[in-house]
Formats: sequence, structure tokens, C-alpha cells
Amino acid sequence: MTFTNFVISFIVSSFTIGIIMLLKKIFHKQLSAKWQYNLWYFLLFALTLPFLPNDLINIGSHFNSPDSNQSYNLSPSSAATVEAHGNNLNWMRDFTLSVQRFSPEFLNSLTAGIWILGMIILIVLTIHAWLTLNTIRSTTSQLKNKKVLQLFVQCKKELNISGKLIVGESRHAKSPMTFGLLKTYVVLPKNFDEWLSMEDIKYIFLHELNHYKYKDITTNYLMVIFQILYWFNPLVWFAFREMKLDREIACDNAVLHSLEEDCYAKYGNTIINFADKSSKLRGFALANQLNGSKEQLKKRIQRIAAFSKESKLLKMKSIAVFMLVGALVFTQIPLVTVMAGDNDRYDFNSERVMYEDLNNYFNDYAGSFVMYDKHADQYHIYNKDQSELRVSPDSTYKIYSALFGLESSIITTNNTTLKWDGEQYPYTSWNTDQDLTAALTNSVNWYFQELDKRLELDTIKENLRKIDYGNYDVSGGVKQFWLESSLKISPIEQVQLLKNFYTNQFGFQEKNVQTIKNALLLEEKNGARLSGKTGTGTVNGKQINGWFIGYVETGNNTYFFAANIQNENKSSGSKAAEITLSILNDKGIY
Repeated sequence: MTFTNFVISFIVSSFTIGIIMLLKKIFHKQLSAKWQYNLWYFLLFALTLPFLPNDLINIGSHFNSPDSNQSYNLSPSSAATVEAHGNNLNWMRDFTLSVQRFSPEFLNSLTAGIWILGMIILIVLTIHAWLTLNTIRSTTSQLKNKKVLQLFVQCKKELNISGKLIVGESRHAKSPMTFGLLKTYVVLPKNFDEWLSMEDIKYIFLHELNHYKYKDITTNYLMVIFQILYWFNPLVWFAFREMKLDREIACDNAVLHSLEEDCYAKYGNTIINFADKSSKLRGFALANQLNGSKEQLKKRIQRIAAFSKESKLLKMKSIAVFMLVGALVFTQIPLVTVMAGDNDRYDFNSERVMYEDLNNYFNDYAGSFVMYDKHADQYHIYNKDQSELRVSPDSTYKIYSALFGLESSIITTNNTTLKWDGEQYPYTSWNTDQDLTAALTNSVNWYFQELDKRLELDTIKENLRKIDYGNYDVSGGVKQFWLESSLKISPIEQVQLLKNFYTNQFGFQEKNVQTIKNALLLEEKNGARLSGKTGTGTVNGKQINGWFIGYVETGNNTYFFAANIQNENKSSGSKAAEITLSILNDKGIY
């Protein structure tokens, strides 16, 4: 479980429990006992949501057209390609400063470790309960009292139950109980017929058989599974306690519906008799027991005393409330989709896509390559999953920081120079005044941090929203939000942004767009022009994220691209550029 999944599961479970408890309280007079219990099935549904694959719950998802699944292989020749560029690859030098971060991998590992430890403890307790239940099963002897056996068959017929059940008694059973999925057992305490009347036994059989009829045994197992998964949420423990109480009350009501009015008090007395005989055995979540805690028995007896048969009007009201709760619970589906996926991933849908196998270029890197052919209006994508994954843009963001600075007149097309503040940096080229071209070529962090500082976060976020830049999250702070922090963007979005920037779809001043284009030009070869920006994410001294984004202008076409690579170290912008140049060369583009 990642930390994100942990948070999502906590929110979803807590929200659903809150909704059910609130509406039960508001509409308690409009809900019959059966429907009060039925509401809890929405909780079981909601508890599954965080563990479902996002594709299953993403209502707005689309499928790629069959034509988009074509692929072809290219042969990598990166060494030869880089050598062919000779000494003109100064722009491939990595200028990066390490940021100190509490590793999200460590946080995820810690969260998963604690979660698994809690589950192991509960699994051990569940196994202990199962072994105890198995002891009861192995010591259960068949009933010899023919009258009691006939009564059991009669009760089955009365409830229209045709399944095979094993009824018996055990010295280890202190209360009547029903358990077992493949073989269902109805077990009573040893020598029960010596101190129970036939009428009491009938009530017990009706109660236990109603549990069987309404699949409460299966529900028990689901509750145990979810209690193990959600052990960290105390509200789930509370909800399941309330669910068990509502289930017993619903079962009591089902029995009372089949009895005459003068038998109601007798049925209640039968339950009270077992409360006097023994308290509920702990750890028997896998079995349905007739008795329970003193507090639960008190509530059940109160409901039995106030019992009246369900009217048609009450049933209609119950169904209406049930549908209302269902609607509220189902509203969480898009919420879970957003929390689990939309913030960290970009949902890309296009029919004009060719998926390619470029695995040989990436070797030990988790990476992706996205290219858009402007003339053919077609995307070429390697590694669909990674191409939609949002990661920190690092220095590739500087393209848009510069554009925002120009649009806000912090710098102008005639004067893009910012003065160095005298702070010493590890790169000599940083320790001097900078104009835009030098700042982009040498990837001077302080230059763009100063632009952002003067622009202010609110304006930056507004601009990021305007151009639809990734998750446009600037919560990491004005100096660091784009440095392995809060701002994230996927390779596909990088390409789409470059395409829209190049054609000025955002309505910026044309002279400002052209100024950025001039500063992004890296080299020219054989009539083609390569423009772009590298980016390297260095965390705790390790290069974990490498970018190279840009475009190639040929005589009659423009190709926009984005390459991203990731691993534990040595994932640099220069390596991403090397891979990109190899791919472009083998495609005959550059």
C-alpha cells in the first residue's frame, strides 16, 4: 500500500461510515430493521474502491482504436549519433543542484510495513479464531433427539430453505451458532435439550436459519477480510460493531415476522436465557452467535419489545433512503479516480497514436519517449504507462518561467538580463549576470527562481492553469515547486504544451514566443534545426529523473518530442538527450 492509497482508503471508509451513520440517525423512523442493516452493504462496496484498478472505476475512460496499436522496432546507435555531433554538444552538460527530500519511497515503504504488520497480527488472531471454531466443528456430534431433528426440518420448510445443513451439539459451544461456507453447521451447546423447551429450540432454529438464508455467513468472512485490511481505521471497527448489531436486530425481526404476537415476549426471553448462561465468546467473527454483549442484548430486547410488522409505506420509505445512501456512496467513485490517478497521471486519449517498441534505447532506465509528427498529425509513443505518468519537470519548466516573465514585463525582448546577487554557485557560468539565452543554455536556477519570485505564486499558478501545465501545483514554494517537488507533468503533456507553445495557441505576445524559440535553439544540421531543453532531477545527491524536450524543424515538417528516464541514479538530462538523438537519427528525422 502506498501512502496515497493509505490516505484514500482512510478517507473513503470514514466518509461512507459517516454518511451511513448520519442518515440512519436522521431517517431512523423511515427505515425498517432490515433496511438499516442493508445500508451497511454500501460500506462493504466502498471499502473495495481503493483496491480496484483505476481503469475499472474510471467512468470516463476510453479505449484506443485498433489502428493505434501498430508498432515497429528501431536499432539504437546512440554512440555513433553523439559522436556525429562532435563538439557541438555543450548544451548536453548537466547543470543540476541536489535537493534534500524525505524519500517518498521510504514513506511508502514505512506505510506498507506498518500496514502489513497490523494485518499479520490480525491474521494470526483470525487463524486462532478459526482453529477454535475448527475445534467446535470436530467435537460436534449429530443430534439424537428425533423431535428436535423434526423441528429443525420443519423450520427449514417454513423458511423455504432447501440447502443441506449439519445440525449438532458441542461441549465447546456456549451459545447457538452458525458457521461454515462449504458445509454449514448449526451448533448448539451440549445437552441443550435438558434446559430448553421445544419452543425455545424452535426460536433458536428460526434465528440461526435466517442467518443462513440471508447469507450472513458470507458477510462475516467479508467483514473479517475488510477488518484486516482497514485495521488502522477505528471507525471501521466501530462500523462493523454497529453492523453486527443491526444484523442481529434484522434477524430478530425476521423471526418475529414468522411468529404470532403472543410469542414475541417468549422469543425475547429465550435470548435473555442465553445472556444469563454465558457471555459472548470473543474472537468468533467467523460465526453467527445467538447472544452478544450485554449492551447489544439490551438494544435487541428493546427493539423486540417495540416490534411491529413492516408496513408497505415503511418499506417504500426504506427503499428511498437506501437509494439516497447509495447515490452518495457512488459519488465517491470519481473522487477515488481523481485521488488515485488524475493527480499523478494524465489520461491521454487519441486515435492517432502509434505505439512503438524502443526498449533497446532505454536499457536499465524506466522511461518513455513521445513524439508528435505535425504533418501527419500523429503521436509516436514508447511505454504508454510511463508516458502518462506525471513527474517533476525540473529544468524543463524554465521554458515557461521565461515566457511568464516576458509576458509580465519582468524581462523584455530587448533586455532579458538579471543581475547576479553575488551568491557563489558550483558552476562558474552561474556566478555572473545572466541574459535569457545564457540562463537557458547553462540552466541557471537562480535566474528563473528570481523571475518566479517577482511574479509570485498566485500568478504563476494562474498561468499554469491557463496553459494546462500538468497538475499546476505550486505548493512546494516559489524556489522549489519545480525541483522534484509539487509540480508534476507527464511526457505526453510536455509534447502537447510544446506544440501549443510553438503555434502560440495560448495567445501570448508573438515577440515573446519568438524570443523563447531563439533561446531554445541548440544546433542546426543538414537543413534541420534542433531546439530543446534538458532537465535533471537530483535528490539527496542522486540523479533520479532525466528530461529532454524540444522539437526538430525540417524543411516541410516539425516534430515535437519529450524523453524521460528514471532510476535510482544517473538519470540525467544529458542521458535523456543522448537517447533522444539516437531515436531521431534512426528515424531519419535529425
